[in-house]
Amino acid sequence: MRSILLAIIAVFFAGAAMAQGDYRVSPGDVLAVEVLEDTSLNREVLVLPDGRFSFPFAGTVQARGQTTSEIAAAIASGIASNFASAPNVFVTVRQLRPVVASSGVAAKPVTISIYFLGEVAKPGQAEVEPGTTLLQALAQGGGFTSFAATKRVQLRRTDPVTGQQVLRQINYRALSDGAVLSQDIVLSDGDVILVPERRLFE
Repeated sequence: MRSILLAIIAVFFAGAAMAQGDYRVSPGDVLAVEVLEDTSLNREVLVLPDGRFSFPFAGTVQARGQTTSEIAAAIASGIASNFASAPNVFVTVRQLRPVVASSGVAAKPVTISIYFLGEVAKPGQAEVEPGTTLLQALAQGGGFTSFAATKRVQLRRTDPVTGQQVLRQINYRALSDGAVLSQDIVLSDGDVILVPERRLFE
């Protein structure tokens, strides 16, 4: 019965994949990944500017220029060792990269763009008010997945002039247990909040 149900679901996802079959994924796209054999792996992922994203057990997956079927095959190959038989993986494009309209008049933005990556409930781009702090943004991010390494939450900020990246690591678990943050971090446009995957026994 289970095998029949999986077959029906596979046909459904295959139809959705065919509708997007010719589309080539670009940085900024948000992808929905479904693993029929283990729904705890199901998630949305943001394709980073370098064209890649991370997925549990599969590591870094190249997405730029790939079709959803090619990405699904790469994920399936990466996680196959964790299953008794080949897993059924389906990838669909949930949201296309934002299109920025050109304008002759520069206006002060009423929001800034930040990005949630990794083991968060709502990965992808988020618009927040200027002055929003890291903890406030995390509160708006929908929480963490069961794979989240909350001791090692990262804030990555890139200098728009030099291109140099600054990394700050925050122990969110300690904060949730009552620890005091000496100074909450005010976010800047383009900041990336990355929650890595928890290590074994972490």
